[in-house]
Order: sequence, then structure tokens, then C-alpha cells
Amino acid sequence: MQTFLSGASYPLRALGVLRRHPALWQYIIVPIFLNILAGVTLYAGLLVAGFRVIDGFIAGLPEWMAFITWLLRVLLVIALLIATGFVLVRFGVVIGSPFYSRLSERLEERFGSVVFDAPPPTVGNVARDIARALLFEIKKVLLALIIGAPTLLLNLIPVVGSFLATAGGIALGATISCLDFFDPPLERRRLRFRDKLGFIRQGLPATAGFGLVCLGLVSIPFINLFAVPLCITAGTLFFCNKTAVVDPPHQGHSHLQE
Repeated sequence: MQTFLSGASYPLRALGVLRRHPALWQYIIVPIFLNILAGVTLYAGLLVAGFRVIDGFIAGLPEWMAFITWLLRVLLVIALLIATGFVLVRFGVVIGSPFYSRLSERLEERFGSVVFDAPPPTVGNVARDIARALLFEIKKVLLALIIGAPTLLLNLIPVVGSFLATAGGIALGATISCLDFFDPPLERRRLRFRDKLGFIRQGLPATAGFGLVCLGLVSIPFINLFAVPLCITAGTLFFCNKTAVVDPPHQGHSHLQE
């Protein structure tokens, strides 16, 4: 339990680190601005379109059933907040990746005593990084489908089925959150997807606590606009502490250049 709570505490630790090191905010402001801009645009567009569909749907109903309009609109507002929040997390992780990668590097240099020699931004290097990032996203989607589809079928089991399906969905969401927010330091070491999953598995139960808290943060409307850089910071701090023994400073530099 103590290890689980320790993993869960990393977002709070990250908040303290960002407060004490204001220079790190230069890697956060632009992604947050882009998230807000994309979120407002996406939400407003879908909301207006949804209201038009609702108005068209109830046009032929009697006047005494007009309350359905307000009920449907309230449900639409709530559903769009949740759906838009999910899309923004995926959008935010991808579009902010250059900034978050640099943020993670600065954190690892500060707390992991590792010095990075970034490769030159040639066309080949950039194309290779983009290809790896897209492949990583595809693998996460496949993981969600492979695990998520059987999890939904658990609802067919009487009595305990819904509980098991909910627990499985939360566990899958926490795992995806861990993959998202541990990725910058893991990707710098060019680890394979299975090795990234192995890092999560070996770090249990601390990684479970971390993933659950991050999943909660990115699921809260409006809060999720700011949660991604916070969780990226938390994931890098977790990695630095987790690898402090097995990857000491004098090995970190040579490992990065393999």
C-alpha cells in the first residue's frame, strides 16, 4: 500500500517542482495554449451542431414535451465535456510532444544527473521520430482494442460482470496513462513497446497508483487542459527515482548513445 501511495503522489510532487522551477514553464505555456484553443473550437463546434440536431429531433413533438429539449441539451453538454476531454488528451500528447520532450530532458538533467546530446534536427531524424511516435500511438490503440473488447464482454456475466468490466476498463485506462506519461524518458532510450510495458509491470504497485491518479486528472473537464504537462513532469520524476539505482549518472550518458 505504501508503494502504491508513493506512486500516486508523483503528480503532487510534480506540481511542487514546477512551482520551484519557473524556468520549466517555457515548455508548458505553448502546449496549454494550443490545448485551450483546440478545446474551445472543438467543443463549441460540436455543441452548436448537437443543439441543431436536438432542435430538429423535437420539432414534431407536442409542446408539453418541450422539457425533453433541456434534458437532451444537458446530457449533450456533459457527454461532450467527457468526449472532448478524451480527444484533447490524445491531441495534447501528440501536438505538445516536442515541448514535453524538452521539458522531460531538462527534468532528467536536473534530477537524474544525465547530460543529453540531442541529435541534429535533420530531415531523417525528424522523420524517424515522427514515424516512431505514430507507430507508438497505433500500438496503444491496438492495445486498447485487444484488451478493451473482451473487457466489454464481461458485462454479460450476471451479477459481477459490470463490476469486472468497470475494473478492467479502469486498469486499461491507467496503463494507457502510464504509457503516455512515462514515454519521454523511455522513448529517449529507444525502448520497444513491450519494454515500455515491462517498465510499467516491474514498477507495480507504484505504477498502478501513478496511472490511476493521472487517469483521474486527465478525465476531469478543464483540469485536463493542464494535466498533461503535469503528468509528463510526474512521469519523468518517477523514472528518475525508479532508475536511480539501476541507471546511475555515469551510466546514463553512455546508455543514451548506444
